[in-house]
Amino acid sequence: MNALKIVRLTAWAAIGIITVALLYVLLNPVDREQGTGVASIGGPFRLADHNGQIVTDASLRGKPYALFFGFTHCPDVCPTSMLEITNDLNAVGNAAKDFRVYFVTVDPARDTTALLKEYTGSFDSRIIGLVPKDEAELANMARLYRAIYRKVDTPSGYTMDHTASIYLMDAQGQFFGTLDSKETPGVRQAKLKRLLERR
Repeated sequence: MNALKIVRLTAWAAIGIITVALLYVLLNPVDREQGTGVASIGGPFRLADHNGQIVTDASLRGKPYALFFGFTHCPDVCPTSMLEITNDLNAVGNAAKDFRVYFVTVDPARDTTALLKEYTGSFDSRIIGLVPKDEAELANMARLYRAIYRKVDTPSGYTMDHTASIYLMDAQGQFFGTLDSKETPGVRQAKLKRLLERR
């Protein structure tokens, strides 16, 4: 009886491991076309910027850029990330003069183009706000970039949980890597330099 229980437990454990592995593969597809084994991140989008101009993934081709998913009422992660990328761009110098950081709001209900323009204006002029026209457009872009966001009710209203990383995209619109606040300035700036040197 004990041997039978062990066999059953082993079988269930194996099924569990296989299930987890299958879910991982399904939820984290790799870029098989390029054979890199890197999760596919990025895709087509069309959003209005804080000046009312339309920005698309196609219009950004030719120069590397960055994307960040945040919101203007964010108390800590967003202002910290924008201050850090401002400092990083200044440290990299002239090589980053045409580099752009696109701040995609995950709170379009409150973040108007005017508010985003005022908010990003507190940092570097190379940071540009983008506003999805509706929840479906935001959800689709977040899915393409594997970004997470979630509305959280608070006693005074609500806040948003969201992905804190900055996505780096190369001149061909391919995912290059991320910048993280937990990294040192030297590490982040080295990544930016490698991206800017990439052809």
